[in-house]
Amino acid sequence: MLQELLQKVANTRVLVVGDAMLDRYWYGAVERISPEAPVPVIAVNRCDERPGGAANVARNVSALGAHCSLFAASGDDKEANSLERLLRGRGIRCSLQRDKLLNTTVKVRVVSQNQQLIRIDFDMPVSKDCRARLIDDFLKWLPEFQVVIISDYGKGGLGYIQEMIDAASNTGIPVVVDPKGDDYSAYRRADLLTPNRTEFERVAGRFRNNAELEQKAKALTASLELGAVLVTRGEEGMSLVERGGEVLHYAARAREVFDVTGAGDTVVATIGCAFAVGGAPEDALHLANVAAGIVVGKLGAASATPEEILRELAIEQA
Repeated sequence: MLQELLQKVANTRVLVVGDAMLDRYWYGAVERISPEAPVPVIAVNRCDERPGGAANVARNVSALGAHCSLFAASGDDKEANSLERLLRGRGIRCSLQRDKLLNTTVKVRVVSQNQQLIRIDFDMPVSKDCRARLIDDFLKWLPEFQVVIISDYGKGGLGYIQEMIDAASNTGIPVVVDPKGDDYSAYRRADLLTPNRTEFERVAGRFRNNAELEQKAKALTASLELGAVLVTRGEEGMSLVERGGEVLHYAARAREVFDVTGAGDTVVATIGCAFAVGGAPEDALHLANVAAGIVVGKLGAASATPEEILRELAIEQA
């Protein structure tokens, strides 16, 4: 069933909209402590750039074989040029609303011996005009797509989330949202929210066991008219609670973890693609769980290909 689901994904048209950013990685060796302060000195010997935030969601969608487009706000700068080049190189249609007064969001990660030492963020608020142009673009092209994935990183590029969800819902296009913040009212009527445990508890309250999680998730889906809530729980796995319906708990896949960076992006991308082709909830969740397990075994924001997923599924069945 999962192999058939992956084959269907290859013909899916997916729209990712959200806070795109450029991830930079500086790699090097640490051999001494600075005489100026008790901090390590890293001799950088290699640099790398990758799509980040909503752009990494788009990268994961494309890696699964789907036809992906990304709509986002950015600066009018060399970082935006790099982001477009990286995305188009992966076959992703990229529509950036460029703002001359905005710097494209950049996250710099300093890495030594496969360990992240520090992260440095550069970002600025997005103008109202830029957000308005983004929603205009969204409404114009929405009918082309089978599913919308909203990747909200709280950077301010999504000023009209409710209008996006309403427009998609009114045309029968499912919406999957990776949320941010402590107020989920802007995500009303979304088909699926995918918060991690910390994000969920910030909004719904702490839970001690599956029964309390289910109770709080059902209350959230009812109050916001959501289709379902998927809570990613790290080493505890994932829990899917449908509004007035099924509850599924998936244990995390045991494997060596190098880096959890971007694992949430992989989950929302995989779930979104599975929803687009009408995959059953348990199959969509299983697929996402396998993909996330592959990604955390890699360094930095990464993606999982159909070949890698099928290889893991074969190991499961052996």
